[in-house]
Amino acid sequence: MKRVLKIEEWFHPDGFPISVERREPQGEFGPHGHEFAELVLVIGGKCLHVSGSESWELTAGDVFVINADREHEYRDLDDLKLVNILFQPDQLKMRLLDLASVAGYHALFTLEPSRKSRAPARSRMHLGSRELAQVLELADRLEAELDAREPGFGFMATATFMQLIGMLSRLYGSNPSPDGKALLRIGEALSHLERNINNEVNLDELASIAHMSSRSFLRIFRSATGTSPLAWMLGQRINRACMLLRNTDKPVTEIALDVGFNDSNYFSRQFRKATGFSPRDYRRR
Repeated sequence: MKRVLKIEEWFHPDGFPISVERREPQGEFGPHGHEFAELVLVIGGKCLHVSGSESWELTAGDVFVINADREHEYRDLDDLKLVNILFQPDQLKMRLLDLASVAGYHALFTLEPSRKSRAPARSRMHLGSRELAQVLELADRLEAELDAREPGFGFMATATFMQLIGMLSRLYGSNPSPDGKALLRIGEALSHLERNINNEVNLDELASIAHMSSRSFLRIFRSATGTSPLAWMLGQRINRACMLLRNTDKPVTEIALDVGFNDSNYFSRQFRKATGFSPRDYRRR
């Protein structure tokens, strides 16, 4: 039975959904999963990183995201040094604003972690020394806020984390690897879907944005996300509906329209199918 790292073991008792864990050096750590997501910055040394049937060498400057449902481990450690930024995506009270329109954001935080079949050594992100120093400066500021926990730390830590995500999203697109370029093109399509969340999905239009044939786009999209563009869009709409149900008093019918459903009954059926709850029951939880 694999080890699962629990939220209560790795986050502060006050429940704030971001934590920073430095490993200088990282010790032996066998196969494990998490109840949270993990942004990993490799700042020194090297090792073999194993996730599922894939393995690849990590060196200083590598950056990657591990989702909660993905098992991984570190082997053959050679003075490996890491900064792990742990976060609970569903608990973060932050808006992406226009970041969802940045292809690098989708490539690093959406596509890379969930890609079903990939060549990690070609697709993962690698920073040069100057870029790594810039990213580590933000990581240091984030860690300082979380350690001090002065009044307003939640706002400051969230703002710093958003800066970090924004910087990495931009850097991903500035010098992508060959496989990363394909993910960026899919990321451009996801950005288009985000900007047009209320519109119908047009496969030919998405393929054109990604500079691919419709057939190639659909194949690569499924490989990268594990689903179809239509199903991905539906999932995004349901996620937005969940946020509105939790954080606003808007009527269910209005929320359905806000997230792109013209028929509130159809919205309720799809919502129950995705979450196991009706919209009203979800709000009352």
